[in-house]
Amino acid sequence: MSNAVYYMQECPTCGRRLRIRVAYLGHRVVCQHCHGRLVASDPQSGEPPPPDSGLGLLRRADQLLEMASHHAGH
Repeated sequence: MSNAVYYMQECPTCGRRLRIRVAYLGHRVVCQHCHGRLVASDPQSGEPPPPDSGLGLLRRADQLLEMASHHAGH
């Protein structure tokens, strides 16, 4: 029996840290917590997440919330 090698990746849907087998890099996986779908990717590569990962949408939502809170303060 071989020992699997894992790495940690954040779920773009719920933000939890997931333990993913290195063998799954580049494949679609499902978060065991929220059942969100993501592509297993190397967090050290510095490459942006794939456009369908949902992470880009979450980042845009954060930007809009920050802008709204900034405007509310004026």
